Amino acid sequence: MIFEQLFDTKSSTYTYIISSGKGREALIIDPVIEHTDEYIKVLDNLELKLVKVIDTHIHADHITGLNELNKRTSCVRIMGENSKSEVIDIKLKDEENLNIENIELKAIYTPGHTDCSYSYLMKDRVFTGDTLLINGTGRTDFQNGSAHEAYNSLFGKLLKLPEETLVYPAHDYNGKKNSTIGGEKKNNPRLQVQSKEEYAEVMDNLNLANPKMMDVAVPANLKGLTLKDL
Repeated sequence: MIFEQLFDTKSSTYTYIISSGKGREALIIDPVIEHTDEYIKVLDNLELKLVKVIDTHIHADHITGLNELNKRTSCVRIMGENSKSEVIDIKLKDEENLNIENIELKAIYTPGHTDCSYSYLMKDRVFTGDTLLINGTGRTDFQNGSAHEAYNSLFGKLLKLPEETLVYPAHDYNGKKNSTIGGEKKNNPRLQVQSKEEYAEVMDNLNLANPKMMDVAVPANLKGLTLKDL
């Protein structure tokens, strides 16, 4: 399997390129528009054909590369069925499978950070978007977020996966690349709560500033802008 984890320093976003092997079909998860040339170079060097691209949710801290990649490669744009994006080709339902050559991912609806957040399970690993981070969880105070729904997504879905399941988030701010479900259960400070109400109290008192790109990124990602539109 080919598995490339790329990083955008400006938004601390991880992007993933996945394929079953050289010369085969590939998919990308959570691309950042400024790195489109880099993704195309990786694909070309590995002789991969990009057929599908996924956003885990409508991002507020960067403009997605979803639409620029579609323009350049004709790949299919995918999000969960709750997405309000105007340009998605396929909207997956909760627990619906997504396939490319010898690779299968299962969509898991994990609202809370936003109301359109999905995670994607692939055999031994799960791509958690902003729902579950390494030693953290995604904020719940904008884009119809809900601390109560986030708690349900975390404790009712993601943390019920096998403890050895690798966790690959959409962001990390401390140089960490992955974790495990078991590691997050044990070490993630936001998960050391005894109730949904306690978790909501923690999240409701973070007092975080809005992402710097929010007023630009959210409208751009809903409308499906490409580089020529910026």
